[in-house]
Order: sequence, then structure tokens, then C-alpha cells
Amino acid sequence: MPELPEVETIARGVHAEVAGRTIVGVTVRRPDVLREVGAAALAKRVAGARIERSWRRAKHIVIDLSTGDRLVVQPRFTGALLIGTEETLPESELEYSTMAFRLDDGRSIHYRDIRRLGTVTLMGEERFEGYFGELGIEPLSEVFTAEAVWDILRGSGQAVKKAIMDQYKIVGVGNIYANEALWRAGIDPSRKGRTVADGEATVLRDEIVSVLTEAIEQRGSSFRDYRDSSGESGKYVSFLAAYGRGGLPCRRCGAKLVETHAVDGRQTVLCVWCQR
Repeated sequence: MPELPEVETIARGVHAEVAGRTIVGVTVRRPDVLREVGAAALAKRVAGARIERSWRRAKHIVIDLSTGDRLVVQPRFTGALLIGTEETLPESELEYSTMAFRLDDGRSIHYRDIRRLGTVTLMGEERFEGYFGELGIEPLSEVFTAEAVWDILRGSGQAVKKAIMDQYKIVGVGNIYANEALWRAGIDPSRKGRTVADGEATVLRDEIVSVLTEAIEQRGSSFRDYRDSSGESGKYVSFLAAYGRGGLPCRRCGAKLVETHAVDGRQTVLCVWCQR
């Protein structure tokens, strides 16, 4: 599932490519990915709208339109926004295009989703604020402090990995980067949040920020389906120290990394010697 670095990469790419362009029409091929608006209503509301900005909130790509509406895309497992024409985009990607927002320069923004588990929603301002208002803090924002992380953990009986992946507490951190941050911080993912000391929370906060920032610089992690807005794969996979490396040597101490699904049923990889 695309996490914060992948969604941030897509959102930045869309902004760089199409900010200022006007949507002249929409073709919806797979309406089952639409939420809260039908294909006809979507086409009517966005036609003639100028794209003001593309940005990220949590694991969603948000496209601000001049009409005051916002296109909100949740890619989930295999979704992506690809920009180009039928001549410049690979046929293998266009095969899974669920809809295309046609632009005034001849290009289109395609929402490609192989498994069609992601969603596209058109929201007005009030609906947008209500939808996102209850979500947690952004880990790349100024309010994501060591104190904020400790406040989240010290009263929690959940495993620390599950706590930092809770989107109502901290947004954008998924399984890949939770594994990485906890390995870097030397914290056992299965420990209860309330056992994490304030000093450990400081280290964990710093490692969450570092791993997310570094992953964005490498345009995210591609294991199979993730692509940025140019159709390129993310390069961070080769930098991963924990996720996907179960059974391989720990890059810190050399011990064999353990892979388990005991924490919330998700793939968890850790070093039992380094992470306490």
C-alpha cells in the first residue's frame, strides 16, 4: 500500500506537471472507484475547473480546484495518478486506467488502479474538513515533536508498532516505514507503547522523520505496482534495513532478522538482539 513517501511523491509530481492547467472533460471507465459522486455529476462539476494545487494529506492525494471542490484520491494498494497521452503512456498502464481527466494541453491525468481498491472522491470544503478533521498529526509537520510521540505512546497498551501506524494518532506511517523506524530506533515493535521511555520516544520520533524524508528523496519504495506520476518506480527498496529482509543478516549487528506476523497480523521484521 502506498504510504506517506509514495503519496507525497505522486502529489508533488502532479503539482509540478499540471498546476495551472484546466480540466476540459472526464472519461470514467470504472465508476466503482468513485465515492460520494457519480460519473455524470463528477464530469459536470470539474469541467472548466483550473487545477490550483496538488498536495498530500495523510495517505491521500488532494487536488484543489478553482471551483472550491477538491479531488481526493486514496491509492490504497495499486492506485496511481499518471500524466500523459495515449502515445506517451505505456499500454500496460492505460489498460488499468479507471478514469481520465482531460486537460487543456492535450494530456490527461489517469487514475490507474489494477485491483480497483483505491477511491476517487470529489469533496466540497465542508465535507473535506469533516473527513480529515479526525485524523492524526502529520509526521513531517512542526507539531510532530518528541513530546507528541510520547503522549501518544505513554498511555497506550497497544504494541508500539500498531500505535504509530494508527491513522487517528499519526498519519501516513504504514507497515514498511514503521518497521524501518523501529529498527533504527532499536525498539521492539511488540513492546507496549506505555513501556517506551521519553528518551526512546525522542529517538523514535527522529527516526520516523528521517526514514520518511529519505524515502521521499528516493521517490518511495516500489515492490510491484507503485509508480510515481511519471510512471517511474521508487528507488528506496535498496535502502531498507528491516522490511522485506526477514532471514537476512541485520545490517547493524549481523544477527539473522526475524520475520513474524504476531503484531496485528502484519509482516514485522526485527532484530531480537538490537531491538529491545
